[in-house]
Amino acid sequence: QVQLTESGGGLVQAGGSLRLSCAASGRTFSGYAVGWFRQAPGKEREFVASVAWSVGNTFYADSVKDRFTISRDNAKNTVSLQMNSLKPEDTAVYYCAARGSVLLRTTPKDYNYWGQGTQVTVSS
Repeated sequence: QVQLTESGGGLVQAGGSLRLSCAASGRTFSGYAVGWFRQAPGKEREFVASVAWSVGNTFYADSVKDRFTISRDNAKNTVSLQMNSLKPEDTAVYYCAARGSVLLRTTPKDYNYWGQGTQVTVSS
């Protein structure tokens, strides 16, 4: 069983940056893929980025490519999402999720564990 806790959300102006973190408890991320998703009001939850913990390969949604970077910290057992050049359309609740496989997936149903989410608001 993996418990996930997100942190780092907040309010930022357009063009600014935020860094989200996802901490795991209960076990390490070894052998897992970890993803970030987001959900804006009235919209479906959408994929943002993912990383295979043991392998290190990553994948991004086109909407965030070249602006967001997902990374892992072995010592802290955390996955971070560095978000630069933020836009108002990035406003959403951001969720960390994990699946017990190194294969990267982009649909929420493929992830077994979820955090509670952290709010990111980008003002224009």
